[in-house]
Amino acid sequence: MTTRQRTFAATAVAGLVIAGAHFFNATSAHADEPTPSVPPGTEPSASAPVTVKPDSPRLKLPQGGTLAAPKVLDLVEVVEDLGGEQRRQETNQTVMMALQSEVLFPENSAVFNAQAAARIQAIGQEINTQKATRIRVFGFTDDQGSYEHGKELSKQRADAVQAELAKTVTNPSVVFDVRGYSEDYPIADNSTEEGRKKNRRVEITFPRGTAG
Repeated sequence: MTTRQRTFAATAVAGLVIAGAHFFNATSAHADEPTPSVPPGTEPSASAPVTVKPDSPRLKLPQGGTLAAPKVLDLVEVVEDLGGEQRRQETNQTVMMALQSEVLFPENSAVFNAQAAARIQAIGQEINTQKATRIRVFGFTDDQGSYEHGKELSKQRADAVQAELAKTVTNPSVVFDVRGYSEDYPIADNSTEEGRKKNRRVEITFPRGTAG
């Protein structure tokens, strides 16, 4: 090996050693970095969304097209108890309480017990607090059995819940909308018993009022 070749080889080896040291240090520094306390992009320093101007030529809308008017969508908060027997869905406009039929009625019945009546009365008290004047009471079943039987049973159960609410709600001008929907509008999978239990329910919906 000539002197020039030996010099080139030594230089190449030194370069590899230096590169390896840089690579090792970079890897070690990455491993030592603390885990972010918040997801990236959600820190207080994150930039705000870009404002969209409806008349901006960069939007490249088709000729004659316009942007829809902006609107604010309701935030929906859903809370379900551990057994799924009671479900509360709340927006800044309405409150909806869904009670599984099993906690209200015996199987294939529209007559509930004293414990179930207490649940309904508690909802009635909240309706009084919210000063609601329009209340929807909708009954639902699963997809087992005939649709016609489900429609009749779901309406009978909705009627029973409305009658109990009427004993507690004090506003004389309140209006009830009571309906039975049978297996329509399921909220869970009817192919499992757990899903069917959630679909067998009565929903009580009323607007948020001037509580507090």
